[in-house]
Amino acid sequence: MSSPEPKINTYVNFRDEVLPRIKKLGYNAVQIMAIQEHSYYGSFGYHVTNFFAPSSRFGTPEELKSLIDRAHELGLLVLMDVVHSHASSNTLDGLNGFDGTDTHYFHSGPRGHHWMWDSRLFNYGNWEVLRFLLSNARWWLEEYKFDGFRFDGVTSMMYTHHGLQVTFTGNFNEYFGFATDVDAVVYLMLVNDLIHGLYPEAVTIGEDVSAEFACHLI
Repeated sequence: MSSPEPKINTYVNFRDEVLPRIKKLGYNAVQIMAIQEHSYYGSFGYHVTNFFAPSSRFGTPEELKSLIDRAHELGLLVLMDVVHSHASSNTLDGLNGFDGTDTHYFHSGPRGHHWMWDSRLFNYGNWEVLRFLLSNARWWLEEYKFDGFRFDGVTSMMYTHHGLQVTFTGNFNEYFGFATDVDAVVYLMLVNDLIHGLYPEAVTIGEDVSAEFACHLI
């Protein structure tokens, strides 16, 4: 939540001061950056510690709902920047080490750690991980009435190298080879199918930076 002053803004201020300006400028949608609860503000919300809670920095859950309701009254769609590509490595307030093990939701060993983001990586081949993330997507749609999602870090999900220190040249082997995380790709298919099965008009966007032709309208 941005503010003209050097401080953290609130859901209420965004609702009352920013949404009318967005509408007046002719926009028809607003994407709210990662607002799932996170302990490290410097991560901009991308090191999630609680996937089922909006950040308390900006206000209460009821105030976020009021923001979304007001946007809908103005004819604006509200998209959520959802983070299902990784999780905070925190053990005290995050999922990491939740049951006392290293692998409850995540891959073990180096594959379970994102070396650049300093975060944990989900094991999308685990049935309980699928249940957790799919239910999370549905919960945000039903509880807060978001109109869709922008899925963060899709390139990192789809490839075991996370798109780092590699160059995509257009060779199909680069996109559909041994570096492809098939379980992650299947998860993206499942969550997209779930969302549009429940809400056919919902908007889903994937942040894939591997190549233009790998992206298409859904």
